Amino acid sequence: MPSVKVAIDIRRVADFGVGTYIRNVVRALSRLDHEHKYYLIGAPEKAKEIGPLPANFHSVSFVGEEISARGYLEFRTILRRLGCDLVHFPHLFWLPRALPCPYVTTVHDLLEHMARAREKSSLRRFLHFHLTRRVLRGASRIFAVSQFTKSELEKLFGIPSSHIDVVYNAIDERFLHGHATQADREVIAQRYQVNYPFILYAGRISPHKNLVRIIEAFSALKGELEKEDKLPDLKLIIIGDEVSKHPDLRRTVIKSGVQNDVRFLGFVPIEVLRIFYDLAKVFVFPSLYEGFGLPPLEAMAHGTPVVTSNTSSLPEVLGKAAVLVNPENVFEIMRALQRVLVDQGLREKLKMRSYQQSKLYSWESSARRVLEVYEEVGGRRTELHPPSDSREVPLNTAH
Repeated sequence: MPSVKVAIDIRRVADFGVGTYIRNVVRALSRLDHEHKYYLIGAPEKAKEIGPLPANFHSVSFVGEEISARGYLEFRTILRRLGCDLVHFPHLFWLPRALPCPYVTTVHDLLEHMARAREKSSLRRFLHFHLTRRVLRGASRIFAVSQFTKSELEKLFGIPSSHIDVVYNAIDERFLHGHATQADREVIAQRYQVNYPFILYAGRISPHKNLVRIIEAFSALKGELEKEDKLPDLKLIIIGDEVSKHPDLRRTVIKSGVQNDVRFLGFVPIEVLRIFYDLAKVFVFPSLYEGFGLPPLEAMAHGTPVVTSNTSSLPEVLGKAAVLVNPENVFEIMRALQRVLVDQGLREKLKMRSYQQSKLYSWESSARRVLEVYEEVGGRRTELHPPSDSREVPLNTAH
Protein backbone atom coordinates (compact mmCIF):
# COMPACT_ATOMS: atom_id res chain seq x y z
CA MET A 1 0.00 0.00 0.00
CA PRO A 2 1.14 3.63 -0.46
CA SER A 3 3.00 5.26 2.43
CA VAL A 4 0.62 6.87 4.94
CA LYS A 5 1.46 10.16 6.66
CA VAL A 6 0.40 9.96 10.29
CA ALA A 7 0.46 12.90 12.71
CA ILE A 8 0.46 12.18 16.45
CA ASP A 9 -0.34 14.94 18.94
CA ILE A 10 2.35 14.57 21.65
CA ARG A 11 1.63 17.79 23.57
CA ARG A 12 0.70 15.75 26.68
CA VAL A 13 3.73 13.44 26.60
CA ALA A 14 4.88 14.74 30.00
CA ASP A 15 1.49 14.10 31.64
CA PHE A 16 0.82 11.27 34.05
CA GLY A 17 -0.99 8.35 32.37
CA VAL A 18 -1.48 9.85 28.88
CA GLY A 19 2.27 10.50 28.68
CA THR A 20 3.02 6.83 29.44
CA TYR A 21 0.64 5.87 26.65
CA ILE A 22 2.18 8.25 24.09
CA ARG A 23 5.79 7.27 24.83
CA ASN A 24 5.14 3.54 24.67
CA VAL A 25 2.87 3.55 21.61
CA VAL A 26 5.36 5.67 19.64
CA ARG A 27 8.31 3.50 20.71
CA ALA A 28 6.45 0.32 19.74
CA LEU A 29 5.38 1.79 16.38
CA SER A 30 9.01 2.77 15.70
CA ARG A 31 10.05 -0.88 16.15
CA LEU A 32 7.21 -2.23 14.00
CA ASP A 33 7.04 0.22 11.10
CA HIS A 34 9.85 1.77 9.06
CA GLU A 35 7.71 2.57 5.99
CA HIS A 36 4.96 5.05 6.87
CA LYS A 37 5.84 8.62 7.85
CA TYR A 38 5.15 9.84 11.37
CA TYR A 39 5.03 13.46 12.51
CA LEU A 40 5.18 13.99 16.27
CA ILE A 41 3.58 17.37 16.87
CA GLY A 42 4.58 19.11 20.10
CA ALA A 43 7.45 20.77 21.93
CA PRO A 44 10.83 19.37 20.70
CA GLU A 45 12.13 18.90 24.25
CA LYS A 46 9.07 16.74 24.99
CA ALA A 47 9.74 14.60 21.91
CA LYS A 48 13.17 13.81 23.36
CA GLU A 49 11.47 12.00 26.25
CA ILE A 50 10.42 9.30 23.80
CA GLY A 51 14.05 8.50 22.97
CA PRO A 52 15.85 7.78 19.67
CA LEU A 53 13.57 7.00 16.72
CA PRO A 54 14.15 5.82 13.12
CA ALA A 55 14.32 8.08 10.06
CA ASN A 56 10.60 7.83 9.25
CA PHE A 57 9.74 9.63 12.52
CA HIS A 58 9.93 13.43 12.54
CA SER A 59 9.50 15.95 15.32
CA VAL A 60 7.37 18.97 14.38
CA SER A 61 7.81 21.89 16.76
CA PHE A 62 4.48 23.19 18.07
CA VAL A 63 3.72 24.68 21.48
CA GLY A 64 0.19 26.03 20.87
CA GLU A 65 -2.43 25.42 23.55
CA GLU A 66 -5.07 22.80 22.84
CA ILE A 67 -8.10 24.91 23.70
CA SER A 68 -7.05 28.31 22.36
CA ALA A 69 -8.36 29.50 18.99
CA ARG A 70 -4.81 30.30 17.85
CA GLY A 71 -3.52 26.86 18.86
CA TYR A 72 -6.42 25.19 17.05
CA LEU A 73 -5.79 27.14 13.81
CA GLU A 74 -2.03 26.59 13.90
CA PHE A 75 -2.49 22.84 14.45
CA ARG A 76 -4.81 22.66 11.42
CA THR A 77 -2.27 24.61 9.35
CA ILE A 78 0.51 22.15 10.25
CA LEU A 79 -1.62 19.14 9.26
CA ARG A 80 -2.51 20.75 5.92
CA ARG A 81 1.10 21.81 5.25
CA LEU A 82 2.39 18.29 5.90
CA GLY A 83 -0.32 16.70 3.77
CA CYS A 84 -1.23 14.29 6.60
CA ASP A 85 -3.58 11.40 5.86
CA LEU A 86 -4.52 10.92 9.48
CA VAL A 87 -4.02 12.44 12.94
CA HIS A 88 -4.08 10.52 16.23
CA PHE A 89 -5.17 12.34 19.40
CA PRO A 90 -3.99 10.04 22.22
CA HIS A 91 -6.62 11.37 24.65
CA LEU A 92 -10.27 12.40 24.56
CA PHE A 93 -11.00 16.06 23.78
CA TRP A 94 -14.30 17.95 23.73
CA LEU A 95 -14.01 20.89 21.32
CA PRO A 96 -14.96 19.73 17.79
CA ARG A 97 -12.28 20.44 15.18
CA ALA A 98 -12.70 20.90 11.42
CA LEU A 99 -9.47 19.17 10.42
CA PRO A 100 -8.02 18.71 6.91
CA CYS A 101 -7.72 14.94 7.44
CA PRO A 102 -9.51 12.15 9.38
CA TYR A 103 -8.70 11.63 13.05
CA VAL A 104 -8.66 8.76 15.53
CA THR A 105 -8.67 9.22 19.30
CA THR A 106 -7.84 7.16 22.37
CA VAL A 107 -10.26 7.18 25.31
CA HIS A 108 -8.61 6.28 28.62
CA ASP A 109 -11.70 6.82 30.80
CA LEU A 110 -14.88 8.87 31.04
CA LEU A 111 -14.27 10.25 34.52
CA GLU A 112 -14.89 13.83 33.32
CA HIS A 113 -18.45 12.84 32.46
CA MET A 114 -19.10 10.91 35.64
CA ALA A 115 -17.79 11.85 39.09
CA ARG A 116 -16.28 15.18 38.03
CA ALA A 117 -19.34 16.23 36.01
CA ARG A 118 -21.16 17.05 39.26
CA GLU A 119 -18.67 19.85 39.91
CA LYS A 120 -19.90 21.80 36.86
CA SER A 121 -23.09 23.80 36.34
CA SER A 122 -25.92 22.08 34.44
CA LEU A 123 -25.27 24.25 31.33
CA ARG A 124 -21.54 23.43 31.33
CA ARG A 125 -22.32 19.71 31.81
CA PHE A 126 -24.78 19.84 28.90
CA LEU A 127 -22.30 21.57 26.56
CA HIS A 128 -19.38 19.36 27.63
CA PHE A 129 -21.42 16.20 27.02
CA HIS A 130 -22.86 17.17 23.63
CA LEU A 131 -19.60 18.59 22.25
CA THR A 132 -17.71 15.47 23.39
CA ARG A 133 -20.32 13.29 21.66
CA ARG A 134 -19.76 15.26 18.44
CA VAL A 135 -16.01 14.67 18.74
CA LEU A 136 -16.51 10.93 19.27
CA ARG A 137 -18.96 10.59 16.41
CA GLY A 138 -16.64 12.55 14.15
CA ALA A 139 -13.69 10.23 14.78
CA SER A 140 -12.88 7.68 12.07
CA ARG A 141 -12.10 5.21 14.85
CA ILE A 142 -11.93 5.24 18.65
CA PHE A 143 -9.38 3.26 20.68
CA ALA A 144 -10.77 2.25 24.11
CA VAL A 145 -8.22 0.97 26.64
CA SER A 146 -10.58 -1.73 27.99
CA GLN A 147 -13.86 -3.50 27.24
CA PHE A 148 -15.28 -1.61 30.23
CA THR A 149 -14.38 1.76 28.64
CA LYS A 150 -15.82 0.60 25.32
CA SER A 151 -19.13 -0.34 26.97
CA GLU A 152 -19.20 3.04 28.76
CA LEU A 153 -18.76 4.83 25.41
CA GLU A 154 -21.60 2.80 23.92
CA LYS A 155 -23.96 3.39 26.87
CA LEU A 156 -23.17 7.03 27.64
CA PHE A 157 -22.64 8.46 24.16
CA GLY A 158 -24.43 5.95 21.93
CA ILE A 159 -21.28 5.16 19.90
CA PRO A 160 -21.71 2.03 17.72
CA SER A 161 -19.62 -0.95 18.85
CA SER A 162 -18.11 -1.29 15.36
CA HIS A 163 -16.66 2.23 15.70
CA ILE A 164 -14.58 1.30 18.78
CA ASP A 165 -11.46 -0.90 19.00
CA VAL A 166 -10.29 -2.20 22.37
CA VAL A 167 -6.52 -1.63 22.50
CA TYR A 168 -5.18 -2.41 25.96
CA ASN A 169 -2.48 -0.50 27.75
CA ALA A 170 0.64 -2.32 28.92
CA ILE A 171 3.50 -1.91 31.38
CA ASP A 172 6.37 0.48 30.73
CA GLU A 173 9.41 -1.65 29.87
CA ARG A 174 11.35 -0.06 32.76
CA PHE A 175 9.20 -2.07 35.19
CA LEU A 176 10.48 -5.30 33.63
CA HIS A 177 14.09 -5.06 34.81
CA GLY A 178 13.89 -7.86 37.38
CA HIS A 179 13.79 -7.80 41.16
CA ALA A 180 15.37 -5.28 43.50
CA THR A 181 19.07 -5.82 44.16
CA GLN A 182 20.86 -5.14 47.43
CA ALA A 183 22.03 -1.82 45.94
CA ASP A 184 18.38 -0.96 45.17
CA ARG A 185 17.40 -1.72 48.77
CA GLU A 186 20.14 0.59 49.98
CA VAL A 187 18.84 3.41 47.76
CA ILE A 188 15.42 3.11 49.43
CA ALA A 189 16.94 2.83 52.91
CA GLN A 190 19.31 5.79 52.52
CA ARG A 191 17.35 8.20 50.31
CA TYR A 192 13.88 7.55 51.78
CA GLN A 193 14.75 6.00 55.19
CA VAL A 194 12.56 2.99 54.38
CA ASN A 195 13.87 -0.10 56.17
CA TYR A 196 10.61 -1.61 57.44
CA PRO A 197 7.76 -3.69 55.91
CA PHE A 198 5.15 -1.59 54.09
CA ILE A 199 1.89 -1.59 52.18
CA LEU A 200 2.09 0.57 49.04
CA TYR A 201 -0.25 2.82 47.09
CA ALA A 202 1.08 4.54 43.95
CA GLY A 203 -0.91 6.65 41.52
CA ARG A 204 -2.83 9.87 41.28
CA ILE A 205 -3.95 11.65 44.41
CA SER A 206 -7.61 12.39 43.70
CA PRO A 207 -10.98 11.58 45.34
CA HIS A 208 -11.90 8.66 43.04
CA LYS A 209 -8.70 6.86 44.07
CA ASN A 210 -10.31 6.27 47.48
CA LEU A 211 -7.26 7.15 49.58
CA VAL A 212 -9.31 8.15 52.65
CA ARG A 213 -10.65 4.58 52.88
CA ILE A 214 -7.14 3.15 52.32
CA ILE A 215 -5.94 5.10 55.37
CA GLU A 216 -8.97 4.07 57.45
CA ALA A 217 -8.53 0.40 56.47
CA PHE A 218 -4.83 0.58 57.33
CA SER A 219 -5.64 2.03 60.76
CA ALA A 220 -8.07 -0.83 61.44
CA LEU A 221 -5.48 -3.32 60.15
CA LYS A 222 -2.86 -2.02 62.59
CA GLY A 223 -5.31 -2.70 65.42
CA GLU A 224 -5.95 -6.27 64.24
CA LEU A 225 -2.25 -7.02 63.76
CA GLU A 226 -1.49 -5.64 67.21
CA LYS A 227 -3.93 -8.17 68.76
CA GLU A 228 -2.03 -10.97 67.00
CA ASP A 229 1.38 -9.44 67.78
CA LYS A 230 2.29 -9.42 64.06
CA LEU A 231 4.17 -6.85 61.93
CA PRO A 232 4.34 -4.12 64.62
CA ASP A 233 6.51 -1.90 62.40
CA LEU A 234 4.26 -2.12 59.29
CA LYS A 235 3.80 1.24 57.48
CA LEU A 236 1.62 2.58 54.69
CA ILE A 237 3.54 4.40 51.93
CA ILE A 238 1.60 6.64 49.53
CA ILE A 239 3.38 7.68 46.34
CA GLY A 240 1.76 10.36 44.20
CA ASP A 241 1.96 14.09 43.66
CA GLU A 242 -0.29 16.97 44.75
CA VAL A 243 -1.00 15.65 48.27
CA SER A 244 -1.00 19.30 49.43
CA LYS A 245 -4.21 19.85 47.42
CA HIS A 246 -6.02 17.21 49.49
CA PRO A 247 -5.86 18.25 53.18
CA ASP A 248 -8.56 15.66 53.98
CA LEU A 249 -5.88 12.95 53.70
CA ARG A 250 -3.72 14.48 56.45
CA ARG A 251 -6.84 14.95 58.59
CA THR A 252 -7.80 11.29 58.09
CA VAL A 253 -4.30 10.18 59.12
CA ILE A 254 -4.52 12.19 62.37
CA LYS A 255 -8.14 11.19 63.06
CA SER A 256 -7.22 7.51 62.51
CA GLY A 257 -4.24 7.77 64.86
CA VAL A 258 -1.67 6.52 62.36
CA GLN A 259 0.41 9.68 61.86
CA ASN A 260 3.57 7.73 62.77
CA ASP A 261 2.79 4.93 60.36
CA VAL A 262 1.68 6.67 57.12
CA ARG A 263 4.21 8.32 54.83
CA PHE A 264 3.48 10.53 51.80
CA LEU A 265 6.49 10.45 49.47
CA GLY A 266 5.21 12.67 46.64
CA PHE A 267 6.47 12.04 43.10
CA VAL A 268 8.97 9.21 42.65
CA PRO A 269 10.77 8.50 39.31
CA ILE A 270 10.08 5.16 37.59
CA GLU A 271 13.59 3.86 38.33
CA VAL A 272 12.85 4.21 42.06
CA LEU A 273 9.13 3.34 41.88
CA ARG A 274 9.99 -0.11 40.52
CA ILE A 275 12.01 -0.78 43.70
CA PHE A 276 9.07 0.23 45.89
CA TYR A 277 6.76 -2.07 43.89
CA ASP A 278 9.23 -4.90 44.35
CA LEU A 279 9.72 -4.47 48.10
CA ALA A 280 6.08 -3.83 49.08
CA LYS A 281 4.30 -6.52 51.11
CA VAL A 282 1.02 -5.65 49.38
CA PHE A 283 -0.06 -3.13 46.74
CA VAL A 284 -3.45 -1.62 47.60
CA PHE A 285 -5.59 0.05 44.92
CA PRO A 286 -9.33 0.17 45.84
CA SER A 287 -10.12 2.81 43.21
CA LEU A 288 -13.76 3.76 42.67
CA TYR A 289 -13.31 4.15 38.90
CA GLU A 290 -10.64 3.12 36.39
CA GLY A 291 -10.63 3.06 32.59
CA PHE A 292 -7.74 0.57 32.71
CA GLY A 293 -5.65 0.74 35.91
CA LEU A 294 -1.92 0.47 35.20
CA PRO A 295 -0.41 0.71 38.73
CA PRO A 296 -1.72 -2.68 39.99
CA LEU A 297 -0.46 -4.33 36.79
CA GLU A 298 2.95 -2.70 37.33
CA ALA A 299 3.02 -4.11 40.86
CA MET A 300 2.07 -7.55 39.51
CA ALA A 301 5.06 -7.52 37.16
CA HIS A 302 7.15 -7.69 40.36
CA GLY A 303 5.09 -10.52 41.85
CA THR A 304 3.67 -8.22 44.52
CA PRO A 305 0.20 -9.28 45.79
CA VAL A 306 -2.54 -6.80 44.88
CA VAL A 307 -5.75 -5.85 46.71
CA THR A 308 -8.01 -3.87 44.40
CA SER A 309 -11.63 -3.03 43.51
CA ASN A 310 -14.28 -5.34 42.12
CA THR A 311 -15.64 -2.46 40.00
CA SER A 312 -15.06 -0.70 36.63
CA SER A 313 -12.20 -2.11 34.49
CA LEU A 314 -10.14 -3.66 37.29
CA PRO A 315 -11.64 -7.20 37.35
CA GLU A 316 -11.26 -7.30 33.54
CA VAL A 317 -7.63 -6.17 33.52
CA LEU A 318 -6.39 -8.05 36.60
CA GLY A 319 -8.46 -11.23 36.34
CA LYS A 320 -7.94 -13.78 39.14
CA ALA A 321 -4.46 -12.48 39.95
CA ALA A 322 -5.70 -9.95 42.54
CA VAL A 323 -7.90 -10.01 45.65
CA LEU A 324 -11.02 -8.03 44.69
CA VAL A 325 -12.98 -6.04 47.28
CA ASN A 326 -15.92 -3.66 47.48
CA PRO A 327 -14.04 -0.32 47.42
CA GLU A 328 -16.70 1.38 49.54
CA ASN A 329 -16.34 -1.09 52.42
CA VAL A 330 -13.41 -0.18 54.70
CA PHE A 331 -13.79 -3.41 56.70
CA GLU A 332 -13.59 -5.52 53.52
CA ILE A 333 -10.42 -3.69 52.37
CA MET A 334 -8.87 -4.24 55.82
CA ARG A 335 -9.74 -7.97 55.92
CA ALA A 336 -8.27 -8.50 52.43
CA LEU A 337 -5.03 -6.76 53.42
CA GLN A 338 -4.82 -8.87 56.56
CA ARG A 339 -5.34 -12.14 54.64
CA VAL A 340 -2.74 -11.28 52.02
CA LEU A 341 -0.21 -10.26 54.67
CA VAL A 342 -0.46 -13.35 56.88
CA ASP A 343 -1.55 -16.19 54.54
CA GLN A 344 1.69 -17.41 52.93
CA GLY A 345 -0.11 -19.88 50.66
CA LEU A 346 -2.31 -17.12 49.27
CA ARG A 347 0.73 -14.87 48.79
CA GLU A 348 2.50 -17.55 46.72
CA LYS A 349 -0.61 -18.19 44.62
CA LEU A 350 -1.06 -14.47 43.93
CA LYS A 351 2.63 -14.08 43.08
CA MET A 352 2.51 -16.76 40.36
CA ARG A 353 -0.77 -15.48 38.93
CA SER A 354 0.55 -11.91 38.94
CA TYR A 355 3.52 -12.76 36.74
CA GLN A 356 1.22 -14.52 34.26
CA GLN A 357 -1.38 -11.75 34.22
CA SER A 358 1.12 -8.93 33.63
CA LYS A 359 2.53 -10.81 30.62
CA LEU A 360 -0.87 -10.82 28.87
CA TYR A 361 -0.41 -7.17 27.84
CA SER A 362 2.28 -5.78 25.54
CA TRP A 363 2.79 -2.48 23.76
CA GLU A 364 3.91 -4.41 20.66
CA SER A 365 0.53 -6.13 20.22
CA SER A 366 -1.35 -2.92 21.06
CA ALA A 367 0.72 -0.88 18.57
CA ARG A 368 0.14 -3.56 15.94
CA ARG A 369 -3.62 -2.98 16.14
CA VAL A 370 -3.12 0.81 16.15
CA LEU A 371 -0.99 0.47 12.99
CA GLU A 372 -3.70 -1.61 11.28
CA VAL A 373 -6.22 1.16 11.94
CA TYR A 374 -3.78 3.81 10.70
CA GLU A 375 -3.38 1.88 7.45
CA GLU A 376 -7.11 1.32 7.11
CA VAL A 377 -8.16 4.94 7.78
CA GLY A 378 -5.12 6.70 6.29
CA GLY A 379 -4.91 4.24 3.39
CA ARG A 380 -8.45 5.06 2.28
CA ARG A 381 -7.45 8.71 2.15
CA THR A 382 -4.27 8.11 0.11
CA GLU A 383 -6.37 6.18 -2.42
CA LEU A 384 -8.83 9.08 -2.68
CA HIS A 385 -6.12 11.77 -2.61
CA PRO A 386 -2.89 10.47 -4.16
CA PRO A 387 0.22 12.46 -3.08
CA SER A 388 1.06 15.47 -5.23
CA ASP A 389 4.54 16.47 -6.37
CA SER A 390 4.56 19.46 -4.03
CA ARG A 391 7.62 19.60 -1.81
CA GLU A 392 7.22 19.12 1.93
CA VAL A 393 8.36 21.77 4.35
CA PRO A 394 11.66 21.10 6.14
CA LEU A 395 11.25 19.43 9.54
CA ASN A 396 13.17 18.84 12.72
CA THR A 397 13.87 15.10 12.70
CA ALA A 398 13.34 13.11 15.88
CA HIS A 399 15.96 10.49 15.18
